This record gives sequence, C-alpha cells and structure tokens, in this order.
Amino acid sequence: MSAPLIISPQAEAYAQLFTSADHALLMEIEEYTNAHHPHAHMLSGQVQGKFLAFLSTILRPKYVLEIGTFTGYSALCLAEGLQNEGELHTIECREEDAQTARNYFSKSYRKDQIHLHVGNAGEIIPTLNHTWDLIFIDADKTGYIGYYEQLIPRLAENGIILADNVLFHGQVLEEPINGKNAKAIHAFNEHVKQDNRTEQVLLTIRDGLLMVKKKTI
Repeated sequence: MSAPLIISPQAEAYAQLFTSADHALLMEIEEYTNAHHPHAHMLSGQVQGKFLAFLSTILRPKYVLEIGTFTGYSALCLAEGLQNEGELHTIECREEDAQTARNYFSKSYRKDQIHLHVGNAGEIIPTLNHTWDLIFIDADKTGYIGYYEQLIPRLAENGIILADNVLFHGQVLEEPINGKNAKAIHAFNEHVKQDNRTEQVLLTIRDGLLMVKKKTI
C-alpha cells in the first residue's frame, strides 16, 4: 500500500528547495523514520518542521503541548523557541514510537525540558496543569474535536493551536467526503469555524495546518 500523498507533492518539493536545511539531529530522525517506519509519511518533514520551529522561536513559549509524538521530529522543532525555564509536553499512544522519540530526545540540548507521556491523550491532558502557549494536534483524527474542547480553556491569551492534516490528503475536497478520518477532519474544521471564541486560518502547508487563536476583544 503506497503512502497517502500530500495535496501538491511538486509544490512541496519546490518549497523544500528554498527552505533552510534541518540540523543534524532532525536529519537523523527523518532518515531513520523513512528507513524503518511503515508510516514514515506521518513525519512532519523539513518545510512543516521549519514552520513549527519558526513559530516557536517567534512566540518564545513557556509551555508547549504536542498530541502525537510519533518519532520525535516535530517535538524537537516545537522546542526550539522554548524559554530557558520552559517545558514541552508530548503525548504518544504507541510505546514503540515513544521509545524511538526518547532516544532522539536524549541527544537534544533541550532534553531536560521535554516530557514524554505515553497513553491516552484524552486522559493525560487533564493531568497537565499548565496554560499552553503553543499546542500542536497531530494524533487520531476522530479525537480532534475532543482535544480542541479540552484545550481551548487552557490556551494562553496569545497562544496558538495548530492542527495537522486538515486537508487529509485531499479527501476533504471530495464530493461526497468518504472515509472515517476525512469525515472527522471536515467535522473538526467546521467545528472550529463555528466557534465564536476563536478565529482561524487554514494554511496549505504540506497536508494542511489549521492555525487557531482566541479572538481579541
């Protein structure tokens, strides 16, 4: 079975040519994941990863939350702008992927600031008593609305939520939309659109990123 494609592989390849190269540890994670993981296409990759790192360095967050660690690539991107006393908490449901991520986190200069939790995100989120400056949702698509509703009350006034795969390989553009995950993503996009607490922009980076912030009065 071939990996699902992003909306425009050609545009993504062109964007990559003009995006700064990853540092060595990120390159190591990408090479390992591509060589050994059956779902390597789930890795954020250079263009999206650099966007996450840029946003983190601009926001200078104290508390970052990631739902869906995978092999650790995106967490390290999100950690780049952490304040010196800041923390990144990342949640992964699969122990095998969590172990891979732990290995790479241990090689990072941010290792003492990264906290990996293994288990059900819906159960773990309430145990993390922080106000989040930056949140990245990249986990089970049917869980997006639930995670969003759990986290909106804990989002900092100037905080940002990013939700990944909101184009879901182009399947949300089909008429009618087929497939459980595509339907769930479309429902999530509609849910955020109707939320009068927030405003959002859908970015066509890779497989789609929805950026959400609280409305300013």
